[in-house]
Amino acid sequence: MNRSSFKSVLVGFCNPLLDISADVSTDFIEKYGLKVNDAVLATQDQLDVFSDILANHKPTLLSGGSGQNTMRGAQLLLPPDSAVFIGAVGKDENASKLRMAAEKAGLRTEYMVNPAKQTGTCALLVTKKGNSMVADLGAAETYNIAHLQSPHIWRIIEHARIYYITGFFFAASPETIRAVAKHSVENNKTFTMNISAPFVATKFSSQLIEILPYVDVLFGSHFETPALSSALGLTSCDDDRVLVKHLTRWQKTGPGTRLVVFTTNGGVVVGSGDSENVFVYDITKVPKNEIVDANGAGDGFVGGFLAQMMQGRTVDVCVEAGNWLASLVLRQRGASYPDSDVAFVPRGLTALKVNPDLET
Repeated sequence: MNRSSFKSVLVGFCNPLLDISADVSTDFIEKYGLKVNDAVLATQDQLDVFSDILANHKPTLLSGGSGQNTMRGAQLLLPPDSAVFIGAVGKDENASKLRMAAEKAGLRTEYMVNPAKQTGTCALLVTKKGNSMVADLGAAETYNIAHLQSPHIWRIIEHARIYYITGFFFAASPETIRAVAKHSVENNKTFTMNISAPFVATKFSSQLIEILPYVDVLFGSHFETPALSSALGLTSCDDDRVLVKHLTRWQKTGPGTRLVVFTTNGGVVVGSGDSENVFVYDITKVPKNEIVDANGAGDGFVGGFLAQMMQGRTVDVCVEAGNWLASLVLRQRGASYPDSDVAFVPRGLTALKVNPDLET
């Protein structure tokens, strides 16, 4: 593909949120009934966490929302105007901040604006034992399929070749996810999705199971393995490699096989429906003294992977790019990318071939 043919070829959907990042104690996490290494939607009893952080913890405000983070990362490695992000915001200062951050990254946004709601926020709570995320979706959860179906937005959908939607977006518009997935299959395009968090597999299990057959590339992490295994009826499955193999064999609608990519403590596990094996890649090691914040590293990984996939690179190169971009995010606060120009140069990455026993 030449540079002009990349224009608006990648479209992402998620909940655009202003991230409020702060270092806190584990006592603070427990005070609001939260857990380390987890992501949840705020209950009524947890809403005070946002004012508490702003008043008492000197937070950093960042452009966020998992899918928007991924799109900014992908655009970083692609020709100009390659990626478009869609979601819902309010008509307020926070929405303006999100737009400016996207523009700085070269990411085109097509927000649905709901003036009756405030732009959503997400508290990124950083502790020495791990991180916790809690979101108040605000306007983001009001995204309406009517926006998708408007002539301007639908032309973007028709032009695109690859779609990326996070599991978080089930909380906003399952109808939109369904419409994009069906369009992708009917037009022989590529539909990619991220499980995103354990609660997605539990709270939205029926919607996830409905959409899974349409998914060409599925992303996830070891944090979601127990919840997803249970949702799929694999109650004895707690091995990431076994789950990945099961997912490659899950019902598939449309042409081709499914590629499954899970980031785990033991490396990046990749499986495909056309192989009996799964492949385990080493992760890029970042010295502990250089790690600032792990929030957003997974988003960066997917951004790097998708950017290379769009260019027809091998899975080896896609994983290497994902690892590389995630390693840059780990050195920043939140899902931030370096201000200076960066360029990914493949150095060669190989994987360990494993054939997990589905009976275990």
